[in-house]
Amino acid sequence: MNFLWGSELSPFALKLRALCDYAHLEYRWLPADGGRLENYRASLKIERAKRKGTVLRYPQLSPLDEYPLVPFLIEDGGRVLYDSSALAHWLDDCHPPALGPLFPHADDALAFVTQLIDESFDEIGLYLVHHNRWVMSARTNNAGQRLAHEFRNVLLPGTLDAFGRRFARRQVRRLPYLFSVAPPDFTVPDLPDELTPPARAGFPATHRLLERIWEQLLDAMETVLRAQPFLFGERFTVADASAYGQLSMNLKDPTAADRLRQLAPTTYAWLCDIRDGGHVQRAGAVKLSGQLGPLLRCIVQTFVPLMRQNAAAYEVERVRGETLFNEPAFNRGRALYDGVLLDQPFRSVVKTFQVRVWHELIAAWNALAPATKAKVSTLAGSDLTDLFS
Repeated sequence: MNFLWGSELSPFALKLRALCDYAHLEYRWLPADGGRLENYRASLKIERAKRKGTVLRYPQLSPLDEYPLVPFLIEDGGRVLYDSSALAHWLDDCHPPALGPLFPHADDALAFVTQLIDESFDEIGLYLVHHNRWVMSARTNNAGQRLAHEFRNVLLPGTLDAFGRRFARRQVRRLPYLFSVAPPDFTVPDLPDELTPPARAGFPATHRLLERIWEQLLDAMETVLRAQPFLFGERFTVADASAYGQLSMNLKDPTAADRLRQLAPTTYAWLCDIRDGGHVQRAGAVKLSGQLGPLLRCIVQTFVPLMRQNAAAYEVERVRGETLFNEPAFNRGRALYDGVLLDQPFRSVVKTFQVRVWHELIAAWNALAPATKAKVSTLAGSDLTDLFS
């Protein structure tokens, strides 16, 4: 039996469940569905593997990677694996889905665009939906309580309420690390200070920027899904899984969910259908269509420049001798850089896992034939050659 260790609060766990369901992989969903002993054994196996450095990002770990809190997959054979996109490759190779591969490979242009959409939702999509939960739904979400309920057979009796409150405070404090910086003196009526989205000295406010990107992304999703069942036509792929994982994270955040339904009713219904398993029975062809143009343009205007600026900042910091990156560096005010996105300034920290993502995308782009690059560029509405360099 395989075990998935995750939470419905994690977009990557939602993505992974959708991937495994599509591949009809049998698994146990822990800790929510596990007993205390079962959860203890699974947690111990994951922690031991992390300490020993044996957690695998299929097919191999990169020095630029960083272990998440969730999700992890404990393979039937005992190996511990992580990273939802890498696990999609693992499913294709080790448990081939009957309806077709999660990473389509018959067409090089389709393969590259699949990878691009998958990675863009994983990276910049996370910022949007985390912001939606803890800013847009600041007064209405009960995420801490839901997490505590999922971990009820892990936590000590009598500690669930305190655990839920600590989690909520932690996630609000992390907002600036996840790109959501409030304007100075930002307040929400009747919201405690500890749950009020924070500003950060020296950091430009990004609330409106994130909301603008989210609205553009939803508009682009509507264009595709009004015309076809999935992003590439008739069946599910890893790109759909990534979009689903991120956007469906807000389905239980009341204010954000209401706003999503208002702005993008087709996308909202699509998310609910995948949540309810509708994606696991639909076979058919996959292809690139012109309906993807707005989505690719949004990605080229947001995700691509963000990855480029992060990678450039990494090289600067590496030359300087910096060795601390990601959230530990952010918490110490190290490896910070200033950038611009959609003509708006921002400040962030160098994230090594995004460097790895960007390097892999550049390698995939460079492997394409000139005619294939031209095809992708035409679909995106601009020449991408200089961007992927």
